[in-house]
Amino acid sequence: MTQPSDRARELVRGGFDLHVHVAPDVMERRIDDVSLARRFAELDLGGFALKSHYTSTAERAAVVSKVVPEVRVLGAIALNHAIGGLNGIAVEIAAREGARIVWFPTVDAASEAHAGHAANPPAWFALQRELHERGFDRGPVQVADGDGLVPDARAVLARIAEHGLVLATGHLDHDETTAVVDAALDAGVAHVVVTHPDFPAQDFSVEQQVAFADRGALIERCFTTAHTGKVSWESWLACTRAVGAERGVLSTDLGQTANPPVEDGLALMADRLLEDGFTEEEVHTMAVTNTRRLAGAAA
Repeated sequence: MTQPSDRARELVRGGFDLHVHVAPDVMERRIDDVSLARRFAELDLGGFALKSHYTSTAERAAVVSKVVPEVRVLGAIALNHAIGGLNGIAVEIAAREGARIVWFPTVDAASEAHAGHAANPPAWFALQRELHERGFDRGPVQVADGDGLVPDARAVLARIAEHGLVLATGHLDHDETTAVVDAALDAGVAHVVVTHPDFPAQDFSVEQQVAFADRGALIERCFTTAHTGKVSWESWLACTRAVGAERGVLSTDLGQTANPPVEDGLALMADRLLEDGFTEEEVHTMAVTNTRRLAGAAA
């Protein structure tokens, strides 16, 4: 799998990649945000969301969208220690600056304390280890306790609901994800996405993934999870089929220096899905229809 087919390129036209890691960042990345926007414009892709594990990208996204107006670039915030964890004020400010997505804890999620990253660690793993060694280890961001979600988590959900933002569950374990998804839907959050459920820190079964979809969440399927061997392509494809195209969304999670170009990711996934027997309509639904809906873009 090196170059996407022309058929795949055409199928994903207009789609949004809502999970990319590009420069500027605290670690080396394959491409910067402005250059990526220009590549998306050349390929007639709709846009992308800038994900950082350590800072809000709302202001960056606004600037890049001005520089490359043909592409819509979306800001986001991840609720890790670097921005204060479950920080309702940070979410409020990010929303006022135009952010679209709020990720619950990722690198500082409790599940990451025992995740199996030894064989092929993600790009941020070395940085997290260095920060811990330098005395910045504050433990995981606590999302739930014996009484359910902690008050700060509920306050964040209220901000997400009020501003019509997308909630992504981050690297939470199954019990935390269940609590967050249920509380988010109860709070009136319109768009709930279960982040790469086959990532090692989560490793949700196919039955668990289907159950989240049954609750009303979209299930995100990321290119890098299978491409880097964190899950087999066979399992990736089987879970995608079990969840169903209407309840799935494709993202790449690309931007790492050793991985394929970010702008190729959606089309590379389309080729894999087509090879496995998915229809063009199913691929278009996951890569374009559902990503545009989450992005708040016109159909």
